[in-house]
Amino acid sequence: MGGDAGVAAATTVESKEWYLAAYAPQNIPTSEHIKLRTVNVSLEYDSIPDQHVLFQLLMITVDPYLRNVITGRDGDLYLPQILLNKMYLLFQFEIFELTSFGLPGFTAWIGIDVIGNPAPGSNVFISAAAGGVGMFAGQFAKLKGCRVVGSTGSDEKVQILKDEFGYDEAFNYRKESDFNAALAKYFPNGIDLYLDNVGGKMLEAVLNHVNKGARIAITGMMSQYNTIPAEREGVNSLLNMVGKEVKMEGFLCGSYLNRFGEFETLMETYLKEEKIKSKHKIYQGIESFLESFASVFSSSNMGKVILQVAS
Repeated sequence: MGGDAGVAAATTVESKEWYLAAYAPQNIPTSEHIKLRTVNVSLEYDSIPDQHVLFQLLMITVDPYLRNVITGRDGDLYLPQILLNKMYLLFQFEIFELTSFGLPGFTAWIGIDVIGNPAPGSNVFISAAAGGVGMFAGQFAKLKGCRVVGSTGSDEKVQILKDEFGYDEAFNYRKESDFNAALAKYFPNGIDLYLDNVGGKMLEAVLNHVNKGARIAITGMMSQYNTIPAEREGVNSLLNMVGKEVKMEGFLCGSYLNRFGEFETLMETYLKEEKIKSKHKIYQGIESFLESFASVFSSSNMGKVILQVAS
């Protein structure tokens, strides 16, 4: 929910919420699929069900995985589909929880430190490197003494990755007509760890450049989220995993919650020592949700996308 909190004496307040009007099996969802409505919310104590709380949202995290819960089909990320006519926006955190201590930072840490665990001097590649996960992943890999290269969607982001987040190299994938040639250029000695956020053609190219014993940690496949399964890009280079003895593993953060305390302690130390930086893009107003959500699948943002619905 978002909108005005009302006055202390009010027993009901108006609240705006986005709800799912129709499933979107492919392409970026529009106002035909997700619609905004105003509802009345009672503040009366007796109106709140047992074991529930009523609160006002201040900020909402806008994450790519939300795309997978409005397709109308099961099996993509094995997350339950949102029911039609039900509220779509669900989460509210503080800025640091949305970035450093939240899902983006935790995801990056699992992929790099837990699954990847690269040795110093390893060659690490990160796709969607300027996104909420990628900006942390590169920094974690650098803190482990690795050489880090990232791909992103604009020249401006390439420069930010190198100047602000410590990437050794970065390239604009939109300017590369041949991903194999690009990876050969930036990884003349092969790839030891790949944090995959996009899947598709980039994953296929990576498998042509992995070193023996390389690891691939898959956090998502954004390039495939807006397509139906029958039209998704396959990977033709999987046989390289056998000859190079590559380990590829997908993961969900929920399976690693038992390690969140370890991550939190480490991140707190990094932040105090100013070893980790972050960026975020804040969209203003609940009405801006569709715009903010669509931006996740473009190159218009740097870092985590957040929607501020109240102050």
